[in-house]
Amino acid sequence: MEKEKQPLFSAYSKNVSYIKDRLAVDKSFDVINLDLKYAGRNMAMFMIDGFAKDEIMHYIMKLLAQLEPEQLEPDPLEKLFKTYIPYIEIDHVKDLNQASDLVLGGPAALVVEGMDEVIIIDARTYPVRSPDEPDLERVTRGPRDGFVETIVFNTALIRRRVRDRSLRMEYMQIGRRSMTDITLCYLEDIADQERVDDTKAILEKIDTDGLAMAEKTVEEYISGRHWNPYPTVRYTERPDTAAAHLYEGHVLIIIDGSPSVMITPVTFWHHLQHSEEYRQKPIVGAYLRFVRYFAVLASIFLLPLYYLLAMNPDYLPANLSFIGPNEEGTVPLILQFILAELGIDVLRLAAVHIPSSLATALGLVAAILIGQVAVEVGLFSYEVVLYLSVAAIGTYATPSYELSLANRLIRMFLLIVTGMFGAIGYIVGITLWLLYLTRMSSFRIAYLWPFLPFSFRAFRDVFLRSPIPLKNRRPTFLNPRDPDR
Repeated sequence: MEKEKQPLFSAYSKNVSYIKDRLAVDKSFDVINLDLKYAGRNMAMFMIDGFAKDEIMHYIMKLLAQLEPEQLEPDPLEKLFKTYIPYIEIDHVKDLNQASDLVLGGPAALVVEGMDEVIIIDARTYPVRSPDEPDLERVTRGPRDGFVETIVFNTALIRRRVRDRSLRMEYMQIGRRSMTDITLCYLEDIADQERVDDTKAILEKIDTDGLAMAEKTVEEYISGRHWNPYPTVRYTERPDTAAAHLYEGHVLIIIDGSPSVMITPVTFWHHLQHSEEYRQKPIVGAYLRFVRYFAVLASIFLLPLYYLLAMNPDYLPANLSFIGPNEEGTVPLILQFILAELGIDVLRLAAVHIPSSLATALGLVAAILIGQVAVEVGLFSYEVVLYLSVAAIGTYATPSYELSLANRLIRMFLLIVTGMFGAIGYIVGITLWLLYLTRMSSFRIAYLWPFLPFSFRAFRDVFLRSPIPLKNRRPTFLNPRDPDR
């Protein structure tokens, strides 16, 4: 929706009064209005306390105080803009509404008597934490910096690693009230321009008053299927991971207020990759990838498969007859699994909400509740605890947190249909799951590519961590302008 414009009035006092009313200077203690007089002209400066850099603003005001009236003649805007305001990020606007909105974002606005434009001085600073290593994407060897909540810092971290002249950072704002800063980041010489335009068009269509949850709100608008548990974008808090995807031809979405950068488009397999695989030798990285795939598959299929075999011992060969509970508990086996799944989720939520100093205490409580005591009172059997532990470890071994949550829902779905319909329910449940994934897409890209549609070279790279010198072609599904590395 196009914003209403308000050109400057011919009277200086009306301009100042309009901005005062729009910013509610008298009602908000942190909105600062300074009535000044420099070079024989009335001036008004508007800024937000906590955003303005005091030293820079004091230096600019000191220089303005030394001006004589004749120094601003014959064109005061040109003189101030090009000569007497010595700052890098400076602009001028003819719209009072735009000037007011810019002030709310941090820059200072200078209204000068006799000028038909407002000077914008972008001397702002945001509260920011240091770029520490992200908790969800730790590596044994590699850089320890990570994205923060300030968009300018994040773009700088990417620029540090991608010094390509074709790197583009396109700025836009989303949210009628929040006016959240968003940057579309891509390599113009590599990324498919049609894909870039489509992504930009999708973002521009977002019509909401604010992005309260930053990147998650944007994801819900652009993902399409609101009740789809599987992520259609990938998040990363690592600048090196973001740079690697830029070199492949992906488009990044950077949102102010979020330490996570969105990568588009992505497939199912992108959520199973981790930087650690590329921080080790190729053979070691390939081994780690196989281990991770095995853990993820175990987290989905192991529990319902164990339940199926435990309930149908005749499916087992003689040498696997040990599978299944040795004693029948007081609680049905399917109910044990569901209670244990819910218990794991409750503990996970508790771990999020409690202080880190109490994490050890929570671990002891978890060991007591779902461990020895629960088995002794007959709530769980030893086998349930064992197989649930393996499934939980596989869940936590999934690199993408969003994918691990989706897989957990699928595991519970398979448990329920297996409990209700036995082997037929297990097979039909897996078939429905695969069909669901095959019908999914991310920005018109098949979610299971390169498995469906099949591409041998890309399929090999998905399952094998290929040496970097041999990966001399960019992914074809991105339709890169420059397919060779």
